[in-house]
Amino acid sequence: MTEYDLPDRVVADVVTLALAEDLGAAGDVTTLATVDAASVARAALAARQDGVVAGLPVAERVFAAVGQGRVVFEYGSADGARVSAGEVLATVSGPVRDLLTAERTALNLLGHLSGVATLTRRWVDAIAGTGAHVRDTRKTMPGLRALEKYAVRCGGGVNHRMSLSDAALVKDNHVAAAGGVVAAFRLVRAAHPDLALEIEVDTVEQARDVIAAGADLVLLDNMSPALMREVVAFTRGRAKLEASGRLSLDNAREVAETGVDYLAVGALTHSAPVLDIGLDLGE
Repeated sequence: MTEYDLPDRVVADVVTLALAEDLGAAGDVTTLATVDAASVARAALAARQDGVVAGLPVAERVFAAVGQGRVVFEYGSADGARVSAGEVLATVSGPVRDLLTAERTALNLLGHLSGVATLTRRWVDAIAGTGAHVRDTRKTMPGLRALEKYAVRCGGGVNHRMSLSDAALVKDNHVAAAGGVVAAFRLVRAAHPDLALEIEVDTVEQARDVIAAGADLVLLDNMSPALMREVVAFTRGRAKLEASGRLSLDNAREVAETGVDYLAVGALTHSAPVLDIGLDLGE
C-alpha cells in the first residue's frame, strides 16, 4: 500500500489479466529465442517526459509476477511525485528474459496511470488557491476504475463514487422518469435515507427547488459561470456544489472562482494521454 491507498486485490487481478494477455500460451517467444537463460542485467525505468508518477507498485507487481523472486525492484521515485524527463523512476535487476518479458505490461500500466496523475495535476494546479477540488467521474476503462481513481488521487484530485451502489446520483433521465427534480430527489432519499445523494440540475430554478427540499450536494450541469455564482450566492453553504460540463483547463479557474466546491472532470480518466516512460537495459 502507499499513502494514496492502492487497492492490493485489484492490482493483483489487473496484473494477472494483463500478463495473461501478453504471454498467451507459449510466453515471450522472441525473448526466449534470443536471450540466453543465464544472462542477467540491470535496467532503468525512466521518464521521457515531465509529469507526475502513479503506478510504481503496479509495475513492481508485474516484474515480481514474471520474475518469481528473481527480479529486484528498487524505487527511485514515489507515486505522486513530480518528475522530469530523463529521471529514473525505478531500477530492476535480474534475468534479462524476465526483464524483457515484463517490460511492456509494466510500462503500459505505469504510463497510463502516470498520464492520469499528470493530467489531474494540471487541473489541480489550474485552480490552486480557489478552495475548489478537482473530482473524477465514472468515465473510466472497465476493470481499471480503482487504479485510475488511485492515479487521480496521486495527481491531487479527489474521487467521486466508485460504483452505482456507493452513492446516488440523480441525472436528467432519472428526473424525467420520476416526473420532476424534486420528485426524483425525494424518491431516492426515501429509498436510501442514509446514502450520499447528489442531484443534477440545469437551471437556477431547479437548484433553488432541490436545495429547499434538503439536497446537500447539487451538480450544476452546463451552467455558465454567471449562473453558478447566482446559485452559490443563494445556497450560502447549505449544500455542496459541483460544476460539470463545458469545463476545460482554459476556463477551470474562472469556474472554480465562482465558489463551487468541486469541478467534475471526466477527461481525467477518459482522455489522459500516456506519460512516456521507457525501460533501458544496462543502466
